[in-house]
Formats: sequence, C-alpha cells, structure tokens
Amino acid sequence: MKRTKLFRVLAAVTAAGAVMGGMVCHAAQETEIQLFIAASLNTVMTDLVDQYKETHPDVKITVNADSSGTLLTQIEEGYECDIFFSAAQKQMNTLEEDGLVADGTRRNVLNNQVVLISLKDSGTKVTGLKNLNEAESIALADGSVPVGKYTRVALMNLGILEETGEPDKITADEISKVLGGVEISEQSNVSKVLLAVTEGSCEVGTTYYSDTYGYEDDLDILETVSYELTGDVIYPVCRVANEEADEAQNAAADEFYRFILSDEAKAVFDSYYFDTDVEQK
Repeated sequence: MKRTKLFRVLAAVTAAGAVMGGMVCHAAQETEIQLFIAASLNTVMTDLVDQYKETHPDVKITVNADSSGTLLTQIEEGYECDIFFSAAQKQMNTLEEDGLVADGTRRNVLNNQVVLISLKDSGTKVTGLKNLNEAESIALADGSVPVGKYTRVALMNLGILEETGEPDKITADEISKVLGGVEISEQSNVSKVLLAVTEGSCEVGTTYYSDTYGYEDDLDILETVSYELTGDVIYPVCRVANEEADEAQNAAADEFYRFILSDEAKAVFDSYYFDTDVEQK
C-alpha cells in the first residue's frame, strides 16, 4: 500500500506529539513494532531489544538489519517501518525529504569509526589505507553502504582516488584499477565485509570499530581511520510515519524510540565501542 501525502502529514504530527510531549505511553495490549537498523547495529540492538522486552513482554520487536541504503529503499517502496536507525545522514536526509520522518523525532545518537582489519597474525603486508595496494584481496562494501562510501572518501582524501562529488558512485573495478589490479570482493553490507575477513576469503577489509566487538581475539586492526579522512560517522534515528500502525503500535514505537535515546541505552552503546558523545545539528 502506498502512503498518501495526507497520511504522512497526519502520522508525522501524531507521532511527534506523542514523542515530544514528554508523555510515557505504555502499550495497553500486545503489539508489534518494526525496527529498521543499519547492519553494524545488529549486535548491540539485539542486546537492547532483549533488555527492553524484560519489562515490556507484550511488545514484539521485529528487526530488519541491512545496509542503510537498502533499508531506505524498502521504506520508500512501502515496507512497514516504525523506527529507522541509519549508519549515515544521507539516507535519513532522503527519508526526511520524502516526508516520512515524524516531525521532531530525528536525533543523532552515535558516532563510529572506520577501521581496516585482517585476520589475527595474517602476515599481510598492508599496514593501512596508504599501502592497500599490497593486499592480495580486499573486502569492500559497495558505495551505497555508508562504510563503503566513507572508505572511498578516505581514499580520495589520501590522494589515492580522484576527487569527485559522488564518492558513492566509484565502482569496485575503478578502485581495483587504481590499486594496481588487486582483487576486490564487493559486499552489500558491513556485516558481510566482516564475514569475508573472519572466514579468510579476503585478506583485509574496511568495517567499523564497533563491528570488532567480540572478535578481539580473531582480528587485527591495521588502521583506525581518522575523522580527518572520513568525517564523522554519525548514526541518526527517527520515528517513521507508518500508515499501517494502530494506536497501540504507535504508542509502543514511541516508547521504544525514547528507550534508544535513554541513558540506559547509552551505556550499552558505549560498551559495544560506539561513541555516544554526539552533538545535535
């Protein structure tokens, strides 16, 4: 079912009023909410959802984790979504332009950092992005995936890739050519990059620092890429205008949204290597 402009306005006003009015609205009946999250949030959000359900057993939270670009496309195509938690501002900007962000609910929640990784004691000659050309193979997210775009931006700022206003459009083949023909395995989200490196199918790859949580004994971080090269890696969240939601679902989604922004959740994000000291812009 396609969303109408009228519903978008009404839903945005209703959701924003419930969230911003400072009222705690507990779901009065069993309900289900749809949570769309960037793949790099999957582990920490699984923990947070489990914690939340301990005190809200009547709320079922269905989690869809994938690249932020894929999730945006699904929402635009009419997939039911109550909360969108992106790994980059670009996708959130587009969702807002589409009129699907409930007024006043967009918040910057986390910062992350791009890292270049390999298997522990792999013997790779690569020490950082500057000599990435010495790798036998590279796992790299495609340009529509935030970590893939951030990697391309960093390579541009290092002078390895040619400057362009659309780094996300730079193909894996173009990068391979610049790096002397190194094999690049292009992946559709950050979790698949991590898997390619941990399974040993690729020598190195770029992922997020938070993705190394739980893999400390398996991975070497070859370089933690500076913000001067990538810019901040901000994760924004919002309530989405969902025309399929009834009153109970909206109330539950409003409350879980507030939980994501709470000090309790902040402590959990910190423990998973995210930076929660983020300014609102």
